[in-house]
Amino acid sequence: MARHDSVLQGVMLVALLILFPMTIQLLVHQDESPLWKTVYVEVESDEEDDVDARSESLSREDVARIATFNIKIFGETKMGKADVISELVDITLRYDMVVIQEIKDLDQTVPYDFLDAINAESNETYGLVLSERSGQQEDDQSGQEQYAFYYRTSRFVAESSWLHNDSELDEFQREPFISTFKMLSKNGTIIEDITLITVHTKPAQAVNETASLHNVVETYKTNSSDSDIIVLGDFNADCSYASSYDLNQLEIRNPEYIWVVPDSADTTYSENTHCAYDRIVLTSDVDGRFFERWGVDRNMSGSDVSDHFPVWFDLDIREDVQE
Repeated sequence: MARHDSVLQGVMLVALLILFPMTIQLLVHQDESPLWKTVYVEVESDEEDDVDARSESLSREDVARIATFNIKIFGETKMGKADVISELVDITLRYDMVVIQEIKDLDQTVPYDFLDAINAESNETYGLVLSERSGQQEDDQSGQEQYAFYYRTSRFVAESSWLHNDSELDEFQREPFISTFKMLSKNGTIIEDITLITVHTKPAQAVNETASLHNVVETYKTNSSDSDIIVLGDFNADCSYASSYDLNQLEIRNPEYIWVVPDSADTTYSENTHCAYDRIVLTSDVDGRFFERWGVDRNMSGSDVSDHFPVWFDLDIREDVQE
């Protein structure tokens, strides 16, 4: 009997020696993915040397810088805090376009008041594209919010916008908001037509709603010839709401999409979390204008402003860009 136990212990030891290196390798590589190639930088200030995410010859005036930003519970209470609004204006002015989620104002005046505050401090005019209140299905109305695009009119011309029709499938708590723009060069020449789709997913349904974004893209493509589509917003696609494994099963993670913000990023303000909730996903390199420069803007004073950081990327607006 003792001899049998010794043989069994030997077999178990050999098995452990074989499996241990494999387990370590899996742990080390579990966050890696071949589906993106990105440059990640944490932005500490709005000084030009700090915001560049890679060594590029392009200056700030050579690019359109677009950010997505979930401004936590952006309603009348926050609008009434002068110091918070002043900081939000400063953040907005760092970008040529800011796509905002989580606007909660029943009177729907806050988005326009914020536009006035932006233009009062800006040397250039900013425009606004504002959605209807999303969450239009009866079972979604308790989570209604608005989306907004604030944009520098010297860089973009707004064309059309609408909430995705979710009445048949009811895949989202808050319907994605679709807006089309013409992007302008420094000289005011139209150089590109782009479509942006923004969403704030329901956290408990983050995987399912992120999966459904592929359907939104495909639905849009059936009705438009525009192939330069940018999906961005608060996907809640990380941590307890969505694992890398779950996300990698989705159509929107296939090689046809460019995931700018990887699962390893941290877009949340809290020191107690490390989650890539806020994402930017492209269906193309925008005719060669996306050159992998992006970042997380951490120049924010506190959680009174938001529990998310803005996440941004650059598009080349020179007229002679070759695909």
